[in-house]
Amino acid sequence: MSKFELSRRDFLKIAGMLPALPYSALRQRAAAADPWDEARTILGRIKEPSFPARDFDAKRYSSLNEAINACSAAGGGRVVVPAGDFPTGAIRLKSKVNLHLSEGAVLKFSADPKAYLPAVFTRWEGTELMSYSPLIYAFDQQDIAITGPGTLDGQADATHWWDWTRNQAASRRRLVEFGASGTPLAQRVFGEGSFLRPNFIQPYRCRNVYIEGVTIKNSPMWEIHPVLSTNIIVRGVTINSHGPNNDGCNPESCRDVLIERCSFDTGDDCIAIKSGRNNDGRRVAVPVENVIVRDCTMKDGHGGVTIGSEISGGARNIFAERCKMDSPNLNIALRLKTNSVRGGIIEHVYMRDVTIGQVSQAVLGVDFLYEEGDAGQFPPVVRDIEVRNVTSQKSRNALSLRGYAHTPITNVRLRDCKFENVAQADVLENVKDVVLTNVSVNGMVRNETITK
Repeated sequence: MSKFELSRRDFLKIAGMLPALPYSALRQRAAAADPWDEARTILGRIKEPSFPARDFDAKRYSSLNEAINACSAAGGGRVVVPAGDFPTGAIRLKSKVNLHLSEGAVLKFSADPKAYLPAVFTRWEGTELMSYSPLIYAFDQQDIAITGPGTLDGQADATHWWDWTRNQAASRRRLVEFGASGTPLAQRVFGEGSFLRPNFIQPYRCRNVYIEGVTIKNSPMWEIHPVLSTNIIVRGVTINSHGPNNDGCNPESCRDVLIERCSFDTGDDCIAIKSGRNNDGRRVAVPVENVIVRDCTMKDGHGGVTIGSEISGGARNIFAERCKMDSPNLNIALRLKTNSVRGGIIEHVYMRDVTIGQVSQAVLGVDFLYEEGDAGQFPPVVRDIEVRNVTSQKSRNALSLRGYAHTPITNVRLRDCKFENVAQADVLENVKDVVLTNVSVNGMVRNETITK
């Protein structure tokens, strides 16, 4: 039986559909091999897409979409945006097209919501619906790219897009209710008047996605949000956007993802790894898996590398290494958040060789009480988390781990770590087999196994 099948059976077990499966064999296998061997295997599969050596000058067309359509019809190539400001509405990427922004090119996206209609099939905070088009959208395409040293400016601010947070509550609640009741997708039509802000870049059900070099700022909501997509590279991207829910990169229900050499300065999580919300995430039932984050810089944000909270489909094989994190406005370096309404299995999460200047809360945080608390019937599972050779110069806590008495957090390992200027003791609630090996906290070395 394959690793995917084991995890899927475990997922269904949490939903009460199958009897319990033994975890001891999985733990023994994990202990016997270096989990980073799997990272090397994943990297061997992730490849850049290729494009025909054919350029289309965006200035020769009435719109970027017309240039993209011409490029696609010719068999693909690059749509080149030269230096200068280019106003645009929603952009629809197509297969074999590389949208290339030259040095000094700035795509200025309209702040008029009507520029993102008609509604498209999308996910909003983990629930499927028809709503405003993302600013750059691709559906069921392959070999697509956004590259170059230019800038994507969403032009969101306190009076455009971001102010919608004051009016979105009713639509957000209705969407969550649709997901909970299993309302057919054809009836989940939002859009004008809904105040559900679009994401910036969303490849949906795509293969071979490459985003490289661009600067992204002033997004209405999440910046880079691939959904149900495979073979994704996000490389050398600079994100500076401090609006509400301005997550940097959110691969959701995706497989084989590489995020490297990027800079994040965000109003929410820098990287947030997701797999659908509540019943709708369990209906789709596609985990996010095989994600590698390396050589990135995290400045402001809620979490540096976050898993959740829309994680009902589960997450596994998440690797983060050689990142630098440092800001009084960065809350948690490695953050896992869920609850018994969200559920999901989060397993095989590994972080190593990460350097932290300061975070305002914890170096490692796992929270089963996020938002809804323990109000559901799908207790989450968090297991096999390893943090190795991570240093921090300042934090409130080293660890903040809050599980449930009926479902504790299990098998968390910290090894060869050094945490200085830790202001408060660890928060440890309902944990089992938390193992510290050569972990220095404020100069005191700890070697212990914690269950409480």
